[in-house]
Amino acid sequence: MVSSRLTDAFFKDLDTSILPIEDAETLPPFCYTDEEFYNFEKEAVFNHEWICVGRESQLSEPGAYFTTSIIGEPLIISRDLKGELRAMSAVCQHRAMLVAEGHGNARGFVCPYHHWTYSLDGALTNGPAMDKTCDFKKSEVRLPALKLETWLGFIFVNFDLEAPPLAPKLKYVADAVERYDFVNAEEVGRPMTSEFPWNWKVMFENNNDGYHANRLHQGPLHDFIPSAKASFPELPDDTGGYLRYNGTLHPDASFNATQKAVLPVFPNLTDEDRNQVIFANIPPSLSLVLTSEMIIYLIVRATGPETNEMDVGELVAPGAQDDPSFEHRLELINSAAGKIMAQDQHVDELVQLGLRSRFAVRGRYSWQEGAQIDLNKWLVPRYQSS
Repeated sequence: MVSSRLTDAFFKDLDTSILPIEDAETLPPFCYTDEEFYNFEKEAVFNHEWICVGRESQLSEPGAYFTTSIIGEPLIISRDLKGELRAMSAVCQHRAMLVAEGHGNARGFVCPYHHWTYSLDGALTNGPAMDKTCDFKKSEVRLPALKLETWLGFIFVNFDLEAPPLAPKLKYVADAVERYDFVNAEEVGRPMTSEFPWNWKVMFENNNDGYHANRLHQGPLHDFIPSAKASFPELPDDTGGYLRYNGTLHPDASFNATQKAVLPVFPNLTDEDRNQVIFANIPPSLSLVLTSEMIIYLIVRATGPETNEMDVGELVAPGAQDDPSFEHRLELINSAAGKIMAQDQHVDELVQLGLRSRFAVRGRYSWQEGAQIDLNKWLVPRYQSS
């Protein structure tokens, strides 16, 4: 039998990943590749933390729903007929068939297998031919519920029904992005979902890595946001997210070939806002990229020790989509962003390959990787206290 690597000595050694950046080293490579560590991480992190699943705007009408999954748990996120948001398991309490797929609008969920029917709040309303089953009480059966909270129009859920509220932990992040008016920002279509062959932390680290910005992405699509202009504000230890500010070479910079905003600028931004890009992260699931004309949100879902899924969505200023040329202007941004993300994804895949190597080590950080230390400071206490 192979002995566990999750020893007291291992957890003590993680202290070196939360030292000041000039002294710190990366997490051990096997934290990104190992099945035992991933199973540990599910309990240490995902079973007790707030996980982003989507936007309220995706459930604008009573009866609207979408499905997703967290660490292999199929979920339904719905708005019931009274307008209340709900999060519940998608697993039928009869024979474990999933009662919903995809997204849509419904008055309830009917299991395709045996037609057990559940209301939008998860209560069983019909179980055909169960009248001869001893001690079966329809009123006692329902789809298991998760705790749910909204923040800036995003929907978060938590398996831990005793978890403390999310919003107080995100005050500093919310203050930093307040002028973007997330709640009134307009969603552009539905988010796009992709699957990737690398650990969720590889994705999360890359989403907010200032060090590679004008190295990997060197060229006219990204040069306006140099790594040397990155800064990482200190936040209280109990903050549930972290930030990177990155100055730009000119106001209203944008990820397109012109390097300038082609969509309406969010109306409440200050001059300081318009001369930087803000990267905000709410681990373990939500990354935000804020330019003066667009908010790109990235919802990361761990699906295994070396796999993840990610939803990519876009928010724009109110009224931006009314312009007849909006789709053409949007294409300028999406074409450039697609090229940049392709570079990132190629690197992420090769990083995952490298992390499996016998020669992978605990590396050292540049000052431009301050966000990685912030992620470590969020993760390591959760690992050590589990």
